Amino acid sequence: MGIVDEDIARVREASDMVAVVSEHVQLKRVGQRWQGLCPFHAEKSGSFSVNAHDKLYYCFGCGAKGDVITFVREVEHLDFVAAVEKLAGKSGVTLRYTDKDEGASRKARHRLLEALAAAVDFYHERLLSAPDAAAARAYLRSRGLSGDEVRQYRLGWAPEGWDELARALQLPDRVFVDAGLGFLNRRGGQTDAFRGRVLFPIFDVRGDAVGFGGRILPGGDGPKYKNSAESTVYAKSKVLYGLSWAKSDIVSSDEAVVCEGYTDVIGFAAAGVPRAVATCGTALTEEHLRVLRSFARRVVLAFDADAAGQGAAERIYAWERQLDLDVAVARLPAGQDPGDLARTDPEALRRAVDEAEPFLRFRLGRVFDRARLDSPEGRARAAREAMAVVGEHPDAGVRDGYTLEVAAQTRLDPERLRHLDVPEPAGARPAPAPRGRVVAVDRGPSDRPRSPGGPEVEALRLLVLDHDAVAPLLDEVLFDDGRCLAAYRALRASSGDVGAALADADPGAAELLHRLAVEDSDADPGDVTDLLLEAAARRELAVLQAQARTAEDPLAYADLVRWVKLQLEALRRPAAGESARGQLLGWLAGQHEEPA
Repeated sequence: MGIVDEDIARVREASDMVAVVSEHVQLKRVGQRWQGLCPFHAEKSGSFSVNAHDKLYYCFGCGAKGDVITFVREVEHLDFVAAVEKLAGKSGVTLRYTDKDEGASRKARHRLLEALAAAVDFYHERLLSAPDAAAARAYLRSRGLSGDEVRQYRLGWAPEGWDELARALQLPDRVFVDAGLGFLNRRGGQTDAFRGRVLFPIFDVRGDAVGFGGRILPGGDGPKYKNSAESTVYAKSKVLYGLSWAKSDIVSSDEAVVCEGYTDVIGFAAAGVPRAVATCGTALTEEHLRVLRSFARRVVLAFDADAAGQGAAERIYAWERQLDLDVAVARLPAGQDPGDLARTDPEALRRAVDEAEPFLRFRLGRVFDRARLDSPEGRARAAREAMAVVGEHPDAGVRDGYTLEVAAQTRLDPERLRHLDVPEPAGARPAPAPRGRVVAVDRGPSDRPRSPGGPEVEALRLLVLDHDAVAPLLDEVLFDDGRCLAAYRALRASSGDVGAALADADPGAAELLHRLAVEDSDADPGDVTDLLLEAAARRELAVLQAQARTAEDPLAYADLVRWVKLQLEALRRPAAGESARGQLLGWLAGQHEEPA
């Protein structure tokens, strides 16, 4: 089951590796390669390297590696087929499937996405031009949304009629229902899911419409907000509104802002913070954060972080540990949501994000904001409440640091605070080591990551970079290290096709080749070949001398030993070097036969 191999190869060949990676990572060109911060682990210097020609990546910090398909799979949490399909869509490759049922299921998904895209167009055009959408246009203007924003975010209007979308699109019943666009009434007729609502289309990270969020107009009947039902293309616990637009700025700033409403996302972008996303009518989940962790390490919560109580705190601390996240909270002015603040005081909104506080400090600030610290009783009460909040954090070092801050605020002795009778929180235990986390060595901004190794590794690096020019200079007799020899043989067998060499090489050689494929070199091939040749000749010379010492007639080896030494000396002289190089290589490749 899957996609035809030939089509996978066509997708891989047609994909622009640098363009694909640049959607998630800021890359800069270094020699013939591209470098940036790894999207798979936290780091300060660029250990992530990309080979645009062979469409490979490798991180020298955490060891993440793969081709363009692997990158899309890992960074966007897609299965193999979905990653290939996404790349095929970008590069215009038509796919064929090896299993008819699987092909049918993929086609069914495609039909749902096409139906949703058509619904977005219908609702959007209705908002822009229909007379019955006048009240909706007036409402959006009252919220400060411009015509350009309405068009950019593809906002729409669902008319009051029961089946206007259904009659306009004329979709098969199953597609209409499975796409979440409506349901079948008792008579079997199609009935629209949204009526009399301003619609915010919800797009997945790839930019495909997967659902809608509907807002009733003031004074209308029904719940204020209504979201599309869950479907095969829409999962509320994973989809974040605005991510398809925000992901570029999230990557470049290494920070995502999470808010609660669709208009908040639009407001943040208008205020100059285009890295905001929103949950779609549900609480923030671990899946949401796993998606965001693919793009950034820091997450700023731009909503009431205390609203969910202590249970939310325990979850957030667990997410910080497990996902290696830095969760902060933007302290917004009381009573104002980000969408409104973006229109009235955009500078205050930007400042709230820039000055976002660690989650625990924000919660302590809430405690002290409502505390009365002008009496011993008030300070003691505040201390008890604050220490209960501090005690929820699972890291003893963090708890100790905030205990000192509470002591300063309440004018109480830190030791006394540590022994206050407060309930022991479930999360206050030593934090387990995060699974899968890798701490990278900070090499500094000017240190280019490279594989360890001597001339043999350097020769392979040059062979990967320019196979046609370097291959005539090399022979397998020059390689003494088993892994380097295996890598050389794989490259030779593939005529320099790194992808084919990776597929055929043993795991150790493949690992080496993958790293070398994303590295650059300014070494001279001739100099590297001479070093290899000299080392190989000296190894064989040592063998000859050892054999001579134990032979019945040591003098039988004398002429050959002398000849090898003379060629080694000549190898270092520019005038005689080319001749010596050819003679030594021929002797080594001829299995030690004495030259004429």
